[in-house]
Amino acid sequence: MDYRSPISKARGLGSAKSGTEHWWMQRVTAAALIPLSFWLVMLLKLATTATYQETITWLASPFNAVVIALWILAVCFHAALGVQVVIEDYVSAEGAKIIAVWTCHLLFTAIAVAALFAVLQISLAG
Repeated sequence: MDYRSPISKARGLGSAKSGTEHWWMQRVTAAALIPLSFWLVMLLKLATTATYQETITWLASPFNAVVIALWILAVCFHAALGVQVVIEDYVSAEGAKIIAVWTCHLLFTAIAVAALFAVLQISLAG
């Protein structure tokens, strides 16, 4: 069933068919963060209760390092998607919107690279 009027069909108005992937990626990253966050909680618990060396040893384990790296990637991607939606909804000037979205993506990419570098450095040195 088509709800568009004949004139909107002729003008090409309607859905741009580009928001579905963005919406799904937000849901996929949110679902992935649920089990991955258990490792973050374990890391934070170790960081507050265990010695520094015990925490580094735990993080240097290949499995724990990979899971924390996956958490970093998922949380940065999820956050970038969420901030992009807020920018698209509340910034009206098209030029400012584009600059803000690119800045957001660059910022979250830089955060992810720095965090992954730190985990890699601990894993290789630990």
